[in-house]
Amino acid sequence: MYTISNRLKIGSFILMAVGALCMGIGFIGAPSTEAEALEMVASHHDGHGDGHGAAADHAAAADHEAVGHGEEHAAGGHQMSHGEHVLHQLQNRPWAALYVAAFFFFMIALGVLAFYAIQRAAQAGWSPLLFRVMEGITSYLVPGGIIMFVILVMSVLHWNHLFVWMDPEVVEHDALIKGKSGYLNGWFFLLRAAIFLGGWILYREYSRKLSLRQDEASDNANFKLNFRISAAFLVFYLISESMMSWDWIMSVDPHWFSTLFGWYIFASMFVSGITVIAMVTIYLKSKGHLEHVNDSHIHDLAKFMFGISIFWTYLWFSQFMLIWYSNIPEEVTYYVTRIADYKLPFFGMIAMNFLFPILLLMNSDYKRINWFVIMAGIVILAGHYLDIFNAIMPATVGDQWFIGIPEIGGILFFAGLFIFWIFRALATQPLEPKRNPFIEESKHFHY
Repeated sequence: MYTISNRLKIGSFILMAVGALCMGIGFIGAPSTEAEALEMVASHHDGHGDGHGAAADHAAAADHEAVGHGEEHAAGGHQMSHGEHVLHQLQNRPWAALYVAAFFFFMIALGVLAFYAIQRAAQAGWSPLLFRVMEGITSYLVPGGIIMFVILVMSVLHWNHLFVWMDPEVVEHDALIKGKSGYLNGWFFLLRAAIFLGGWILYREYSRKLSLRQDEASDNANFKLNFRISAAFLVFYLISESMMSWDWIMSVDPHWFSTLFGWYIFASMFVSGITVIAMVTIYLKSKGHLEHVNDSHIHDLAKFMFGISIFWTYLWFSQFMLIWYSNIPEEVTYYVTRIADYKLPFFGMIAMNFLFPILLLMNSDYKRINWFVIMAGIVILAGHYLDIFNAIMPATVGDQWFIGIPEIGGILFFAGLFIFWIFRALATQPLEPKRNPFIEESKHFHY
């Protein structure tokens, strides 16, 4: 049985402590007045040239007037001042950094849950040796889901301004958002979130219980029941994941929508989850565990990493190309703001999520080299963090973005929590299933 080392525990706690400190600095350092906000922007722009600062200020104001993101107040002909707009952006930044990091690590566990359910429903013969790894990673759904729900509750209670449609004054003077208020309202939003999280966690816990029961059973009844509930769960998952992506990510831009968005976010979380399965498996192998896992298992995981990266790119291009070609103002503004203000993370994300996986994992032999798969995995995970960063930040902080102390703090804190929680879960049960009907096929799997 795997035992979590003290070094790993201490490392995880250090990450969480440093991350919490950095996030605290981010919240404390947020401006409280318009004058402070404008002074912070001016000092930042001074470090990059006055011309750039003036141009950025003008672009931010012009973009705010043109795009509207629901923050224009038409009452009495009054429109939010540039200073007030910048204040809201800078106050949003630590919240947005927290939200991006919380969602990123939660989506990894959710992507693994989908992969796990697919393996169960398909009765795959190659993967049973990896089931305990997947179950360990999906254990993070509980703390990660609670944190996500708390952040959403804070948003509904107006502790932050991540979701502009939650502001009653904005809704009152925005006909488009007002027309969506039957769906986009705080309590219905939280109810949907509770249903999504409840369904995902309930399946994970019940499937895990059946998996452990199967090890001690004298027949395959638990295995067959797990197969049936996994097949049914995938229907729920596809519906709930799409709605979750609309609610938790797309609605930060309530004037914009894409019919591909649910699939696009699914591809990002799916490849991230499979990547973490491969990385955790390789780590456990290096510590002398999972003795029957061989290079063919790693090769197949790397094939999924490669293939789903191509699938993600196909969805990204399809969404971008159709919007660019039609050139409808309310659709194209999504990409205009990102290309104008987020060039480095926007185009860097494409390179990291498409070009690097092709260059690193196209060769079949490289898929069997553990350090090569780890290197590719690090690039893929960093790229998909940027993917979520690009989805959230433009609507919440505008052009006042920067990957600094709050963003790094969020990554460190949730990485520490994620690592500690999944390895603690892995230490509770033997890493190799005993009575799965396909366990021998998995042990002798060779490609």
